[in-house]
Amino acid sequence: MEVVILTGMSGAGKSTALKMMEDLGYYCIDNLPIPLISKFDDASEEYVTEVDRVAFGIDVRNSTHIDGLLNAITSLTERGISVKVLFLDADEDTLVRRYKETRRSHPLALNKRVEDGIREERARLERIKEAADYIFDTSHLLTRDLKAELDKIFLQNQKFDNLFVSILSFGFKYGIPRDSDIVLDVRFLPNPYYVEGLRHLSGNDKEVQDYVMSSPEAGIFLDKLEDMLDFLIPNYIKEGKSQLVISIGCTGGKHRSVTLANALYDRLKNRSEFGVRVEHPDLKRDGAR
Repeated sequence: MEVVILTGMSGAGKSTALKMMEDLGYYCIDNLPIPLISKFDDASEEYVTEVDRVAFGIDVRNSTHIDGLLNAITSLTERGISVKVLFLDADEDTLVRRYKETRRSHPLALNKRVEDGIREERARLERIKEAADYIFDTSHLLTRDLKAELDKIFLQNQKFDNLFVSILSFGFKYGIPRDSDIVLDVRFLPNPYYVEGLRHLSGNDKEVQDYVMSSPEAGIFLDKLEDMLDFLIPNYIKEGKSQLVISIGCTGGKHRSVTLANALYDRLKNRSEFGVRVEHPDLKRDGAR
């Protein structure tokens, strides 16, 4: 039997991920009491031909026994059962925003602020996160990106190194993204804003892409950036980093930064050792340059 323990921070997307695991052929059980996990194999023995892949959704609602999860995992592995732990995380600002949007209460903050519940939950789950085989930071992860990563691991059996790269374009006039790890300024490139016929287009349009990339410096910049990332990313993976945010900025986040972000994504998207996505949060702001 193959068992996946799907756990992590409340609001990080465990319910969504559990549904995806079900689509991948796993028998999914949400919030099973932790003491019963190690006994599940015995209870399902007569159905072993039908139930050979199981995913348990475990979160802080199981708070009475959450410290016993590691013991339950040890018990299963000692009986020859393959157990993998998938931990979903997100930064505090993202979790708070999601709770406000859904108007739900955090399970540990019924009479307190949401922030207090999040911090208490993170402390309780610290040891489980340290023991996780896979860690996903969903702060910038779209649903389709999460599905693609789960398919890669549990359907295609590809190697996964717990790192997801988010490439963001942005406009300096609107501010640098707060969660940036690497910030790059491409305002040294010719600006399509001042070219007739290109001002109202964006870096998603071929005309703007051709104009920006016609500058020799654009190609040199990408080559040097890719070379730097070839050095940095394996070392980030080795140190256990799960989320890398690369922010590429121009004046308004519409032309040059979008073009270079897309071009970098094209260079990295087929790498098997990490996941990657691209996003243009400032693209539709008025007056962008």
